[in-house]
Order: sequence, then C-alpha cells, then structure tokens
Amino acid sequence: MALSTSSRTSAEIASQPTLWRQAAASLPRQARALPRRGERVAVVGCGTSWFMAQSYAILRETGGHGETDAFAASEFPSGRQYDRVLAITRSGTTTEVLDLLRRVKGTVATGAITADPETPVMQAADAVAVLDFADEESVVQTRFATANLALLRAHLESEGALPAGVLPLDAAVRDAERAVYEGLDAAVVGAEQFTFLGTGWTCGLAQEAALKMREAAGAWTEAYPAMEYRHGPISITGPGRVTWAFGRLPEGLGDDVARVGGTLVADSTGTAGSLDPLADLIRAQRLAVACAEARGYDPDRPRNLTRSVVLQDGHA
Repeated sequence: MALSTSSRTSAEIASQPTLWRQAAASLPRQARALPRRGERVAVVGCGTSWFMAQSYAILRETGGHGETDAFAASEFPSGRQYDRVLAITRSGTTTEVLDLLRRVKGTVATGAITADPETPVMQAADAVAVLDFADEESVVQTRFATANLALLRAHLESEGALPAGVLPLDAAVRDAERAVYEGLDAAVVGAEQFTFLGTGWTCGLAQEAALKMREAAGAWTEAYPAMEYRHGPISITGPGRVTWAFGRLPEGLGDDVARVGGTLVADSTGTAGSLDPLADLIRAQRLAVACAEARGYDPDRPRNLTRSVVLQDGHA
C-alpha cells in the first residue's frame, strides 16, 4: 500500500537516510560533547529524546564503552555520581533539561545534542553537538531523533564499541533507504490497536514508535520489552490488532500472536531481507502518518502538542 507524502512530516521522514550519513560525517566536530570511553554516563531527555537516550544507553553499555543510565530529565536521581551528563534536546529550550544542566553545571561534565544553536542549551552545557541540518518544522519529532541516534551509533562504531549483532551505520542507512518506500499492509494501516515490542536497545525504539502513533494519529498504542508480552499485553491482541516487534522476535512469540488472531509485523528479526531496527522505526513513523490521515487528522499539527515544553517559573 502506498502511503501519502503530502504532509511536511512525510517529507521529513523521507529525508532520514541522507541525514544519517550527514550525522556520521559530522562526528569529528561533534565528539567533544559525547561520552569518553570508560566514563560513567547519564543520558537525559524528554519524550522522544528520552526514548533515544534509552536506546543509546543500552548500545553504549553492552558495547563496552562504559556504564550508562537513561532518565527522563525530570527524574534524574540527584546525588548519584556520574562522570558526564549528556542531554538530548531538539529545541534546546525544554525546561526540565535546562534546569538539570544548570543544576549540575560545575559539578560534573555536561554535554548536549540539539538541533538549534541559537537556544539556551548552548550556554547551559559545557559542550554541544549541533545537528541543525536535522531540525524539523513538524511538531512530531522524527528525523532529529534518528539522526541523533545515528550520530551516537557512529561514535560507538568509530571507537570499536558497537555491540555484537548491531549493523554498521552504512548498512542501517541502506536499510533506511528501503524503509522510506516499502509498503505497509492495508491490514496494518487499518488496525484498531498496536503493541510495539523491543529487546535490549530496541526497547527505546518500541516506546518511540508507540509515541509517534499516539501523537500523530491519537491511536491506541502500547510498548513493552518483548519477553513481557506474554505477561499481560497479549490479552488485548486479537483480530484487527497489530503486534510489531523491533529486533529479534523471541522464540514462539509469533505463534502466540497468531493463536489469538493478531497481525504480526516483525521485519527486523535477523533473517535475510530484514531491516535494521532503526530503519524499521521509519516504517512505524510512516504508519503514524498514514493512520493520522486515514482518521482525518493533520500529522503536522497534532492535538494538544507544541514543539517544545517551556514551563513558567514555579510550574516545573
């Protein structure tokens, strides 16, 4: 099924393969803001940026680059010791992120990744990686999130710290070029409910896919670690409902989805012809746009959302 490309969000989604290459090429000038090998690091963000932080934290730690935790910026554990705090903020203006960076400044090294070099984060962090070429007009974040993770993945790869089984970024870009155009089954686009699953670093991708569906389409979506699926989430699976897995599918889980009548999407299972999980996220982004348009929503102008959450003093 061909998906609409009429929205600004669709155009930004389609630009991602090019931007991932650009992010990797920019690494030499961005590296000062990124974690050093062996550092104990906390990665923070809000919304989409938090989910990208979760994916990066698993990639970095399992790749042997250093102990890494991910937190929503508002939930950072004060008093816990880190060598570096890395903040991800597309707008550079998010209140919780700026409050945290200012609070810890001078006590721990801080870095940030942003899309806008004309914002307060440039002064709040010790060093900033700027991905201004990946900035977006859309409120719903797509390409900055993945370009950010592409940069961090390229950094790990350059330092020999990419975990076993994770493809080099060049291969992921080639998969992304496929994902931009590959069709989605009509049964998936027309589904009533979506459960996204991940394993290891792809858990963050599953959370992000669910968020995109909620933001753009107001859809009923949930996300879980794949092995948690049988511990409750399977109860809502059935005809007209989708289970979408990022990363290798646990043994027998596909049979469980079929047994209860659900539709399984599991293209990133490590088999021939499958997609890198980050590239598979592009397909989920496209699904969110398709579902939004099918429901009469404007994916460029999601309900109740703004580009950045900037709180008034006393309301943080």
